[in-house]
Amino acid sequence: MKPYTVEIEINVPRARVIELFDDPDNLGKWQNGFHSFARLSGKPGQPGSTSKIVFMNGKRRMELLETVTLRNLPDEFNGTYEWTSGKNSLRNQFIELGPNRTKWVSTCEYEFRSLPLKIMGALMPGMFRKQNIKFLQNFKAFCEEGRDVRTNT
Repeated sequence: MKPYTVEIEINVPRARVIELFDDPDNLGKWQNGFHSFARLSGKPGQPGSTSKIVFMNGKRRMELLETVTLRNLPDEFNGTYEWTSGKNSLRNQFIELGPNRTKWVSTCEYEFRSLPLKIMGALMPGMFRKQNIKFLQNFKAFCEEGRDVRTNT
């Protein structure tokens, strides 16, 4: 699947955006289906470190192995996320637009191992992009309003 880029402007200072983004305790507040985060190896959040992230969609469990590939905060944070049927690479850039405005630019590339996902990626690439946009919108609402996707408040 071809790489794609999505972006969103957040009306919060970049330092605060990074503080909220960089705290694993906040993941469930803006990522639908988030279940757990566990550090596996390396210095937390640093290149080469690995963590296990678990999502639940109903009774379906999805485990991702996160490997941090670049940490150059407040400007950029990149990682790969592997699961049984594939892998995606994320490049996250945080651009200061003003004292209270930040642009988050997220570039994503998927590699699928299973035939069904390869077909879905070819026929419905917008589905993956839509999920990525939803995460950015949720994060914006979390930063600006304190909204938590788990409680919708």
